[in-house]
Amino acid sequence: MDEASVVAGTVYLVGAGPGDPGLLTRRGHRILQQCDVVLFDALVSPEVIALARPGATRMDVGKKGHGRSALQPDIEALMVAHARGGRCVVRLKGGDPFLFGRGSEEADALAAAGIPFEIVPGVSSALAVPAYAGIPVTDRRLASSLAIVTAACAAPGAAEQSIARAAGADTVVVLMGLSALPRVTSALAAHGRSEVTPAAAISAGTTRRQRTVVATLGTLASAARDAALTSPVLIVVGDVVRMRSRLAWFEPDTDAAAGRRERDETIAIRGPVRTDGRTGNRSPLEAL
Repeated sequence: MDEASVVAGTVYLVGAGPGDPGLLTRRGHRILQQCDVVLFDALVSPEVIALARPGATRMDVGKKGHGRSALQPDIEALMVAHARGGRCVVRLKGGDPFLFGRGSEEADALAAAGIPFEIVPGVSSALAVPAYAGIPVTDRRLASSLAIVTAACAAPGAAEQSIARAAGADTVVVLMGLSALPRVTSALAAHGRSEVTPAAAISAGTTRRQRTVVATLGTLASAARDAALTSPVLIVVGDVVRMRSRLAWFEPDTDAAAGRRERDETIAIRGPVRTDGRTGNRSPLEAL
């Protein structure tokens, strides 16, 4: 693959990463610097969008929750039209295009239209955001299985079904979970996770606006509400959340007032140390 140039009439589905522009891949950066058109999602950070070639056309086609949003068929039609016009098109998507990003649907539409395309993977928020909060999603002593689910599903009840299937994993990561947080925690509890399982909600992860609330499965929804977290929010459930107290490294604000605010937003986990929130066994982390 030639990294030095792009091909006119091609659509590049580029993963923009979780927010920090430093996490954009080198391949993604080079394509942005040469593209003619950028169709970007709502969750792509302005700093990443700004990396596009100065003369490129930038179009916001992001979904806006309950607000006015671009329709998926319209986005696909735009990609096809610009590519047929001989332009290099970047479809810039938050995180990774193929992880809850509808990238496969868009690639399928391009294939059906006979438009050449390339997938440029991105750093997923499912891994990067917990890491920026000092939470490893796996640890040999605590978690050897991981489930990643989204709270934003098209079919009614689909999110709860996915969460129910994921409940048995040592670590559960839920994307786009703020508005569904009470339903997410209730579904996990209903399918065997103890309400004292450590849990965290991370807002605007990897950016200077990052805020983290740590609580238990049973109290996370109220803790996030009290902290007035705003979207996007990623949820982590499992014993690995305990490691934040030792591994937290990225704190956007460093002054004393910010430190106090961070402590206020971090809800201490009380009670016995557990392994998985289900059995009540003591955790290997207790011996660390």
